[in-house]
Amino acid sequence: MLIEIGHVEAIFRYPVKSMRGERLEAAELGWHGLDGDRRLAFRRMNDCSGFPWLTASKLPDLLRFTPCRREEGAPEELPTHIRIPDGEEMPVFGEDLAAEVARRHGAPVQMMQLRHGIFDDACISVIALDTVSEIARLARQTPDVRRFRPNIVVRLLRPVPFQEDDWLGGVLCFGEGDDAPAINVTMRDVRCSMVNLDPDSADAAPEVLKSVVRANQNTAGIYGAVTHTGRLAVGQTIFLRAAADKSNRW
Repeated sequence: MLIEIGHVEAIFRYPVKSMRGERLEAAELGWHGLDGDRRLAFRRMNDCSGFPWLTASKLPDLLRFTPCRREEGAPEELPTHIRIPDGEEMPVFGEDLAAEVARRHGAPVQMMQLRHGIFDDACISVIALDTVSEIARLARQTPDVRRFRPNIVVRLLRPVPFQEDDWLGGVLCFGEGDDAPAINVTMRDVRCSMVNLDPDSADAAPEVLKSVVRANQNTAGIYGAVTHTGRLAVGQTIFLRAAADKSNRW
């Protein structure tokens, strides 16, 4: 049985990993997350680990870099330029941008494009407004969903923080009908120091992560795997098919 739990409050896409995101009214949900989400990232060229990507946890200033589109005919979901913090715009794959990021990081980097994206744990993330508000209250900060870098923000019918934990193993359906996009809720979102960083200034507020640890075992929101592709839009009704009530479709 499908249970209505709320609606889509906001949709975010992050064309370049750890750089400023885009707030969208609608987006295509494919098998590898939102089209254009985290398809680009800087690789640390001297890092031979299994995760060589440069993120804001190592260079907070990345949050102040803004992807933008300045070339006609370029794919709509991918940026052509990056606006650096001083306002100058540089081509995404240009030497000047790589040199600027390397200077701030203190080591060489290279922009990479991966067709299926560069994700930490899963290709789609969801968080509820009430969860963000409760963490902000505990941390004595202004609520800002951007700290948590979600793809989908949910406005719940039943305003209870950390309600996302109850969805684990179930399926979230966005809209009604057999063609509605859907994700299987696979895991809770374990948080790191990224949530401490102000999305505009990159200044750190350690009390944010401390509040997540105290309030909900260091988790806030969920990750999911796409089980049905389709178009997401702000305002869509969200339904939950609980773990014990999954049909053959999923």
